[in-house]
Amino acid sequence: SPSVISLTSLLCIRAQLPAQLGGLGSNVIFIDGGNTFGLYKISRLAHLYQLDPKQVLERIFISRAFTAYQLTALILDKLEETVKHYNARVVIISDIAGFFLDSDIPIEEAKKVYIQIVSYLSNFAKQHKIILIATYLPYCNSRRNHLLHEIACAKANTVLSLTKTAYTREVTLEKHPSFVLGTAELPSENLTL
Repeated sequence: SPSVISLTSLLCIRAQLPAQLGGLGSNVIFIDGGNTFGLYKISRLAHLYQLDPKQVLERIFISRAFTAYQLTALILDKLEETVKHYNARVVIISDIAGFFLDSDIPIEEAKKVYIQIVSYLSNFAKQHKIILIATYLPYCNSRRNHLLHEIACAKANTVLSLTKTAYTREVTLEKHPSFVLGTAELPSENLTL
C-alpha cells in the first residue's frame, strides 16, 4: 500500500531528527518482510527535511526476509542484539503477516509461530522502551488473514489503519491506551505528519 510505504519512510526520517525538531535522534532498524523499503522515497523525504540522504540512509539498518522462517529468525534470534548494536530506538517491521498467509504453511503452524512473534515484539517494545511499528498490508479477505489480523491487533498497544478512496485518504486510530479513537482525513499525497 503506497500510504503505508510513505508512512514508514517518513518515520525512518522523523526518528533521526533531533529532539528539538520532534525526533528521537535515533538509528532505525527496518526488517523488510514485504520488500517495501522505499529507497527513493527516503531520499526525497530527506531532501524535504533538508537532510543529507546518504547520511539518513546510513542510519537505517535493513534486514530482508524472504520466508516466514527467515522473518521469525530475524525477530526472535537477532532483533535484541541488533537493537543494542546499532543503539536504535525505532524498529519497523514491514508486512509482518505476509509470509504467514502463504497456504504452503499449515494454518495451525502459521498461527502458532505468528502468535509467538507478535507476543515477543509486544514484550520487547515494553521491556526495551523502544518504538516498534509493524505494518499489516491489505490482503484478500480470508479466514487466515482475519485470524492473523486479529492476533496482531490484540497484541498491539496502538492500532492505526490507513485507507484511501478515490476522493480521500484517512487515518483511523482504532486502538490506543489513552487517546480518543477516531478518524481524520490526511491533507495530501505528500505525507508530512
